[in-house]
Amino acid sequence: MWAPYSLKRNLINNPWALDDFNGWTIKENGGDKWKIEDMPGGLGEEIPNPFVTKYFVTSYRSCKKSQLINLKNEGFSDDIMDNFQPSIVITDWFAGRRDCGCEYELLIQLLSKDKKTLHEFHPKPVVLPEGSNSQWKHITHTFSNYGPGVRYIYFEHGGKDTKTWAGWYGVRVTNSSVIIMI
Repeated sequence: MWAPYSLKRNLINNPWALDDFNGWTIKENGGDKWKIEDMPGGLGEEIPNPFVTKYFVTSYRSCKKSQLINLKNEGFSDDIMDNFQPSIVITDWFAGRRDCGCEYELLIQLLSKDKKTLHEFHPKPVVLPEGSNSQWKHITHTFSNYGPGVRYIYFEHGGKDTKTWAGWYGVRVTNSSVIIMI
């Protein structure tokens, strides 16, 4: 059954850090823990989206956060997911600072009703070396023809700085999205 609202929307709750950490589950909170900062932040740059005014930033030990998206609760029936299998497009934005290197990680899993992994996107960590530019970069992945049984999407990202400096010199993340292309 179709929901009375558009199904083609971002399924990530609070992608721009406007509502503190609401919607996110903190998986790892190392070093001085996760923090939210205003764009562009110290030695940072604006993201090419005028609506994004904040970002999440990691510290000197691993920081990871996640969301588990229940597709049925979002209006996607078993029939839609099993028979139509709409493309699932994942995008995440990340940046570092010029004065400290950082590492960025991303894990996306398509899960069954009993939360078993059916498909996974887990690229190698991206290392942004000290002295590199602090421009925002994005990573995108599309799941298609994934077969029946997908009921949840697990989204996890994070990282750390590479110099173990106290404070928030690690990777910055914002503007995350999970969009089902209906």
